[in-house]
Amino acid sequence: MCRLFAITSHEPLSPMTALEALDVMREGHDGSGVGLFLRDLAGPFDDMKDAPVLSGIFSEKGIRRLDAFMMEIGFMTKYKVSVKVPKAPPKGVPKRAIYLIRAYEYPEEWEDWSKEKKLQELLVLRLRLREMGRAEQDMIVFSFWPDVIMIKEIGDPMDVGRHLQLDRQDLYARVIMAQGRQNTNYAINLYACHPFFIEGYSTMTNGENTAFTPMKEYLESRDFHGYTGYQSDSEVFTHILHYTYKKLGLDIGAYKHIVTPLKDEDIEAHVDRNLLTQLKHTCRRLIIDGPNCVIGSLPDHSLFMVQDRKKLRPGVVGGRPGMFAFSSEICGLDHAIQKRDKSKDFQPMRLDTAIVGPDRQEVRICNQSQKLTLPH
Repeated sequence: MCRLFAITSHEPLSPMTALEALDVMREGHDGSGVGLFLRDLAGPFDDMKDAPVLSGIFSEKGIRRLDAFMMEIGFMTKYKVSVKVPKAPPKGVPKRAIYLIRAYEYPEEWEDWSKEKKLQELLVLRLRLREMGRAEQDMIVFSFWPDVIMIKEIGDPMDVGRHLQLDRQDLYARVIMAQGRQNTNYAINLYACHPFFIEGYSTMTNGENTAFTPMKEYLESRDFHGYTGYQSDSEVFTHILHYTYKKLGLDIGAYKHIVTPLKDEDIEAHVDRNLLTQLKHTCRRLIIDGPNCVIGSLPDHSLFMVQDRKKLRPGVVGGRPGMFAFSSEICGLDHAIQKRDKSKDFQPMRLDTAIVGPDRQEVRICNQSQKLTLPH
């Protein structure tokens, strides 16, 4: 199993906050890798919320190719985080040339484009850069999106955090997701490391997705270029979330009905039975065959947690107004938010979606037996 931790806070926090919470859950991961997703960025990024930020790992050759490519299409550097790592990395952490976090100015020819068109093109460029890196093995590109930073590396999470000097003001964020992975593969591919991200939607999962193949095939048949490049059986959960919002026009409550639909007899008695019947029929190949606990982040900075029907992976949410955390284990939550009313901690069960909105005031529970609140 892996271990998951996510936190949302009015006051910006260091990424080390999440890594420390993972560390107290060490028995649930083997220190073979870590993934970080940061959004609602603070520090210097607070004043450039619309600027696309590129995150990744590059060789010296790769950074030269990147610079030439970005200049050719008109992207100019607006701000960068300089990570000067020691020449000798900690045991188990690979030696890298450049960890890149760079905000860009949009090309002049993009100035009259709509926000939607700009964001669509950023996805195209991220996929293009990823393919360039795959061909030459000199670029690993995790994200290219406004107000988002992603960091992934092999090794013990705390060792990686100290090695990359993550406890620094220009990496503080108000939404942080972190996964400490347990290596279930013979080789570690950083593209297989959670969290995953596409066009503002991010998820990470503790579990195993035995229904990966039909999910992957269904998504790839949707004629959307972003549903591609699967290196992990859990990445489809992020893409299903994106599909729920962007293609079906539904919301987080409907996401739960797609990945873990009710039994037919329960649907028949549900107030939204017509919609739920249609969803179960048309999205049948997206149903989770777990066990899985999924934690995710939405473009409006909400965090959520869902469980599959088997409910065999732990998960708890708790906190206080202004700060809430989602954790695989209560000890991780205790470490991060000690001052809270523990009687209000909530462990989502098979019908629940636990949500903390962008106001960070409370945990809202959406139960599948309730009427869906559909977007206008």
